[in-house]
Amino acid sequence: MARVIQLSEVRLKPDTTGRPDTTGRPDTAGRPDTRRPPKPEWLKVRAPGSPSYLRLKGLMRELNLHTVCEEAQCPNIGECWNHGTATFMILGDVCTRACSYCAVAHGRPGAVDTAEPARVANAIKTLDLSYVVITSVDRDDLADGGASIFADTIRETRARLPECRIEVLIPDFQGNEAALHAVVDARPDILNHNTETVPRLYRMARSGGRYARTLELLDRSRRYAPDIPTKTGLMVGLGEEHDELVATFNDLRNAGCGILTIGQYLRPSVEHAPMIRYYHPDEFAELKRIALSLGFVHVESGPLVRSSYHAHETADAYERAAR
Repeated sequence: MARVIQLSEVRLKPDTTGRPDTTGRPDTAGRPDTRRPPKPEWLKVRAPGSPSYLRLKGLMRELNLHTVCEEAQCPNIGECWNHGTATFMILGDVCTRACSYCAVAHGRPGAVDTAEPARVANAIKTLDLSYVVITSVDRDDLADGGASIFADTIRETRARLPECRIEVLIPDFQGNEAALHAVVDARPDILNHNTETVPRLYRMARSGGRYARTLELLDRSRRYAPDIPTKTGLMVGLGEEHDELVATFNDLRNAGCGILTIGQYLRPSVEHAPMIRYYHPDEFAELKRIALSLGFVHVESGPLVRSSYHAHETADAYERAAR
């Protein structure tokens, strides 16, 4: 039976060496160095090291793949790798934006590797996957934001493994509607674009991002291809208020979004945006109840939830609920 790879973000190793400095983010300059509160029990996970985890790690190295989940300190790496799960990250490992919550390196990216879509597709074929998630860094240096590479990766994968379902987690392409259409025309099974936080916190958290642009992207995708489900994710713990979250849920539903993920923000380092508070699992359950009452078809809500967490199961649940 084909394995499923979905969460622990994976990208092809770049052809050049050297990485930009990830310190000194302008978003957090001058911000006091607050102490991190003790991690509650529900956020403590076992250190990875199972045979399945070690096997997948070895496969990634053999296929010349690199996992951003390790550098992004993903709390689900043990669970996901134990079940053979990961997400492919394309378009390099350097982001043109410096979002204050994100651990991915930022700076000036290298040249686009036009052979990357075929190499990713070959890796998916080699691993014999039934479900994959493909994401990327922001590439504001490119006219189409990297949309053509997303589209080519979908098509190359379909050509090699037609039965594999594909979810894309895309950037906003700076509002370029033609770029969005290029990805949608390649016919992913699910189109995901993360909202991340409430509009009041966008300026602090999302360098280069715009709340209205996020809603516009989700709405455009829904109108252009209503048969392709749209999905988005939110982090909590950045200082948002309950009423702001509910208002954001309403905005997302008005944009036609059908799948929502809600997870706890965990501060990658003191250089990143402070984590204001931990949400209790009961609060996540209540947020899920509210979101479902507003009409979302499927909601994943919990401390360890990330945008691609249980993506395969989420897609199946959405299909069942939408029938």
